[in-house]
Amino acid sequence: MREETQRTPLQGYLRALLLTLGVGLFLVLPTDILPNPIFSREVPVRWWEYLAVGATLILTFLWFALPAAPKDPQAGRFATIIGATLFAVACPVCNKIVLLLLGTSGALGLWAPAQPYIAAIAVAALALALWLRVRPRPLSL
Repeated sequence: MREETQRTPLQGYLRALLLTLGVGLFLVLPTDILPNPIFSREVPVRWWEYLAVGATLILTFLWFALPAAPKDPQAGRFATIIGATLFAVACPVCNKIVLLLLGTSGALGLWAPAQPYIAAIAVAALALALWLRVRPRPLSL
């Protein structure tokens, strides 16, 4: 039998902080929101991208810090929403998938105007997933 060790709240918060840092790096490095020598960006960072990433990181910390029911079936939601946030804050003309599907004019004319809405939906979906994860569940008999 495997013994489960209880984490102290401090250990849980430290784990949440480290995982949030990892998610943050996953979001800001390839999108070049945090300037770095590996990735570049053709379109400047827009003001709402900072808000989207900030809200995502706050909700990510809460996702990992707050206790959830064992064997949470919603774990896949988190990864999907983080992927949506990544697409929402990425440079519209640096995204190869968007360029292949829409071309440069479509990336700037169709995709770029849709990105703030995608970011808002991703943040709202993450907030909803967090609420569903930590909400009190009725007792079953």
